[in-house]
Amino acid sequence: MFDDSTQPSSERRAPVCLTGRPIGRLLVALVACFLAPATHALTADEVRAMAIGENDDRAAAIARVAVGGDPKASEFFRALLDDEVKVAGERVFVVRGGGAVDAASGAAAALPDDAEDVINSNRMRNEIEAALASLKLLSTDARQRAEAIRELSGNADEAMLPMIEKALAIESDPALIAQLRLLRAAVQIASPDKAQRLEAAKSLADSREPSTKTLLLERLAADVETEAEVRAQLRQSLAAIDSRLAWGERLGVVFTGVSLGSILLLVALGLAITYGLMGVINMAHGELMMIGAYATWLMQNLFKSHLPGLFDWYILAAIPAAFLASALVGAALERGVIRFLYGRPLETLLATWGISLMLMQSVRSLFGAQNVQVENPAWLSGGVQVMSNLTLPFNRIAIIGFAALVLAGLAFMVASTRLGLFVRGVTQNRPMAACMGVNTARVDTYAFALGSGIAGLAGCALSQVGNVGPDLGQGYIVDSFMVVVLGGVGQLAGTVYAALGLGVLNKLLEGWTGAVLAKIMVLVFIVVFIQKRPQGLFAMKGRSAEA
Repeated sequence: MFDDSTQPSSERRAPVCLTGRPIGRLLVALVACFLAPATHALTADEVRAMAIGENDDRAAAIARVAVGGDPKASEFFRALLDDEVKVAGERVFVVRGGGAVDAASGAAAALPDDAEDVINSNRMRNEIEAALASLKLLSTDARQRAEAIRELSGNADEAMLPMIEKALAIESDPALIAQLRLLRAAVQIASPDKAQRLEAAKSLADSREPSTKTLLLERLAADVETEAEVRAQLRQSLAAIDSRLAWGERLGVVFTGVSLGSILLLVALGLAITYGLMGVINMAHGELMMIGAYATWLMQNLFKSHLPGLFDWYILAAIPAAFLASALVGAALERGVIRFLYGRPLETLLATWGISLMLMQSVRSLFGAQNVQVENPAWLSGGVQVMSNLTLPFNRIAIIGFAALVLAGLAFMVASTRLGLFVRGVTQNRPMAACMGVNTARVDTYAFALGSGIAGLAGCALSQVGNVGPDLGQGYIVDSFMVVVLGGVGQLAGTVYAALGLGVLNKLLEGWTGAVLAKIMVLVFIVVFIQKRPQGLFAMKGRSAEA
């Protein structure tokens, strides 16, 4: 084996090749590596070999061309993947944009009437994609080389080993050199040479990729590896990778718990006003959230139909639309029903439960009983990869940030605005607030509309992580009440701690006991906690505490 660290700088572009898979393919690949010039045009024979014949022969030809590092090969490979290649007799054509060119020379050509499509099976597509990825290993762009290594991880075989060695010989980035060595070890782990397998098993202990763990498990399963010394090293490497990947799994559980807690926080913030500050048990709170989600869906369709060029920014218009839609329904609900039921919790509960059924049926009649799909904007799609087994989705990160902004806005409103002062005054001593000239009925309507609008914002956020349907709110109403009660009635800080705590606790228990049992255990915990501390995490201070 050649040591790439000993190559002089003036020879860093000299290709180096090692072993291949079958001996025939190996010899041809070696000859291609050492005898081919740095760049050359595809020959007619190479093009025919890659497009015509049995799958095994085509795969061997594709591997030979890929190992040669021909810059024109990537264009032909992409044409094969896009089904743009046709054959007529011994000639191969690429048909694109209404015209045809000779696949070897690139010269314009007339496409014969008897030209036939080149059919690629799934196996051939995998071969072509692997060849494309291997060509990226020689790119001058470090990002493309890193992407190629990721694509080949878990998929490379011995046919790619010469290209990996060539990439190692010219690579200058220390991080990419380490990744290439791990990729080479992943290929050599199946070598017939025991010494190579043992060395590869030792090298793979430094990997942080889940695919490497899968590879080691496959080698250990069903006695694929028969040498005791190699099996022992495989187990040691597997233990090292497991301990490294465990951190990604733990951080993933915490992030998922915080994400769930942020959703619960958004749902519970509105309830903290309507129930915590006003004392109204609003069983239609989930349906107000559902109205906000449907408002988001309608805004998405409006942008898709009339402003397609601005579709990625529909969410910025959907946020105020969701707030206003739910706030208006909430204000109508308070003025039409709830204002007659203050101080009568049982009647309020029954009335709002009936209203929730009416709202669900109204949505079914207007939009249908089936769920509707809300698309994420392009800038909320995908995620950021923190570790090899931990990717944080952008939509979840956005929900966490959005929940923090809504919380900060609500806290500022309650603590520093005239409406917040009136709400706190009416909550603590309604008769005295009325004597001071506060229109308590109007404050009740504003406060209820505010809580309902925040529920609409929760629906807008939820639409980015799942489907929207008439039953959307039913899955969150109980959890949101538990958050408010656990945090302390009327306490925003308690709502935050309770929401995030329950979210993380629920996800931790899910990994241990399963989703259903985890919910039961969380409910039991809350019941026991409330028995010991009825006022919740934070007791309300002031005269209302004794009321």
